[in-house]
Amino acid sequence: MHVNHVKQALKEGKLQLGCSFAQLRSPAVATILGKAGLDWCYLDSEHGPFDLETLQDLCRASIAAGMAPIVRIADVQYHLVARTLDCGAMGILLPRIESAEVLARAASWTFFPPKGIRGFGFTQHNVDYEPVTIPQIIQHSNDNTMLVFQIETQAALDRRDELVSVPGVDAVMVGPADLSISLGIPGQFEHPKLIEAIDKIIESCGKYGVAPGLHMRRLDLAKFWRDRGMRFLSTGGDALFLYDKASEAVKTLRG
Repeated sequence: MHVNHVKQALKEGKLQLGCSFAQLRSPAVATILGKAGLDWCYLDSEHGPFDLETLQDLCRASIAAGMAPIVRIADVQYHLVARTLDCGAMGILLPRIESAEVLARAASWTFFPPKGIRGFGFTQHNVDYEPVTIPQIIQHSNDNTMLVFQIETQAALDRRDELVSVPGVDAVMVGPADLSISLGIPGQFEHPKLIEAIDKIIESCGKYGVAPGLHMRRLDLAKFWRDRGMRFLSTGGDALFLYDKASEAVKTLRG
């Protein structure tokens, strides 16, 4: 069965690099990103166009390339959590979390009993066709599935300790765009107010043994936050990497 090396590495305090995956529906792109050395990606079914069949193909390709697929679901609903995990996701990313009660309920959907209440519906591809028992599958899945939630608003920031301390949470992923909007400084990613807010989240994560993370499109800002303690760090994206490299080549040759 597949091991979630990202979950283990984060427990050890190691940096794990990922990217956004939100536009290109080809499993070949997942293979390329994994072979490039990324540890994980978040497959975006909140803002991206992916249906469940596409998610399953992308999850399989990601895992085969050594990259853990974490899926951002569109809303906090049981069927989205359970079916996404059944498609092969190694973790769930919950958007727009502001309530510890909602987060705890989602955590219960993410894991099998006795840790949670997720219904059992695995198929052979979920266990890489190994001859394993249901108790073995339950234990392995509970040990290797990640639960990540996003802090994206002032309300979530104010409740960060309450949220981060919910049992079962592996990492927090700051949504800097939405958080900057909520703070009244939309898109000002170097504003002292946003930096102060994210520093507070990092501090809370350290207090409760949860990995702090965020996504920054700009590489310089990703480096900035790496140096300030971010460990579940994402930069760039599937289409953005392609566009940036193609633009660089065109500017170089035309210049």
